[in-house]
Amino acid sequence: MNISQYKKHPLFTGTVILTATGLASRIIGFLYRIFLSHTIGAKGLGIYQLAFPILALCLALCTGGIQTAISKFTAETEDQTPFFCGLFICMVTAAGCSLFVYQNAPWLAEHIINEPACGSLLRIMSFSLPFACLHACFNGYYYGKNKTAIPALSQLFEQLVRVFSVYLFYLIQLEKQAPITPAHAMWGTVCGEMAAALFCLTTFRLKRLQFSVSVTKKLLAFSTPLTASRVILNLFASAETIFIPLALVSYGYDRTQALSVFGTLTGMAMPVVMLPTVLTGSLSVLLLPAISEAAAKNDRRQIAQTIRRTVELCAILGLSCTLGFLFLGRFIGTLLFGSELAGSFIVSLGFLCPFLFLSGTLSSILHGLNLTLYTFFLNVLGCALRLFTIYLLVPRFGLYTYLWSALLSHILQSAAYLWLLLQHQKRA
Repeated sequence: MNISQYKKHPLFTGTVILTATGLASRIIGFLYRIFLSHTIGAKGLGIYQLAFPILALCLALCTGGIQTAISKFTAETEDQTPFFCGLFICMVTAAGCSLFVYQNAPWLAEHIINEPACGSLLRIMSFSLPFACLHACFNGYYYGKNKTAIPALSQLFEQLVRVFSVYLFYLIQLEKQAPITPAHAMWGTVCGEMAAALFCLTTFRLKRLQFSVSVTKKLLAFSTPLTASRVILNLFASAETIFIPLALVSYGYDRTQALSVFGTLTGMAMPVVMLPTVLTGSLSVLLLPAISEAAAKNDRRQIAQTIRRTVELCAILGLSCTLGFLFLGRFIGTLLFGSELAGSFIVSLGFLCPFLFLSGTLSSILHGLNLTLYTFFLNVLGCALRLFTIYLLVPRFGLYTYLWSALLSHILQSAAYLWLLLQHQKRA
């Protein structure tokens, strides 16, 4: 395939569109995090971040497998039946989750998150779930059709509305001479999800409203294992998030210091390091339908070519990012956040980049080849390793042991994914 043919390929075009808008969205979100760090502070960021494991868990339950199923089955058919069937499943689940979180927010905050201040945030967050699920279903449909412009623009629109609404709250509070709080930031999340869902709804062209019990059963059969795996993985990830402040208290910090350090890690350093993942994240989203299509045609050459190019791209980009964060991480932390600790975290987290990129893209290829069980098992092992570190090593040796265990887990995952793909190609 020469370069002109490559540029016309839907995977290339879609990746460029998603990357351009995703990069703009990430930059806006990155600036937004800087704004929050200066308005609600490191402790406020920590409290704000602690509410998101519940949101992530609910989204995993409602959309984790359904969005992927909609994308896969839409790529294999001409009608909109998979979308409507998936939307029905998703919205019923979302309604139940929203009601549960709203009614049990104080209990979840006190007994699960171990931070009573998150109770009000969870109640606010519950309003965003139906809109987030609607948005996810539309994204799955358009990804399956290789029409990436609408999901990309909706993502950008969601970020713009979120930032604008929080800034508006800030101006109102400033006029009242009152501080902005994490609750205002959570209302921004609700506004953003609502705007993205409405944007997709206005751009959707209804061909024929179709619902099929057999298609619904197919969607459930495909999505249930994937949903279960994502729920379990989100349980592990939620445990990581919740246990880190507790481990820091055991290490010797008081509660305020622990939340501040946690906020610095997750609200300042992590967004910086995760910024480049927009480049491979866009590719990951589009790899699944592309690989599914190639597998359906038994086009082993195309699959092998995609794997090779993916590994090359992730290695080059990841190593470049690692070097950049190694030499500039401390400067970035001090310049943007006025925090030497954030800079130190950025330097350490920078080593994750090549393996973050590889694990994300290679797992998407494995999903396209219907090898989701392997990715689930390896993700659980990686989460278990990090939880082991948080529970046993962080209370004794500090937070940096967690950062290095995260690096080790991603190295092992990437190596295992690559080995699985090579074995799959040999058996073909």
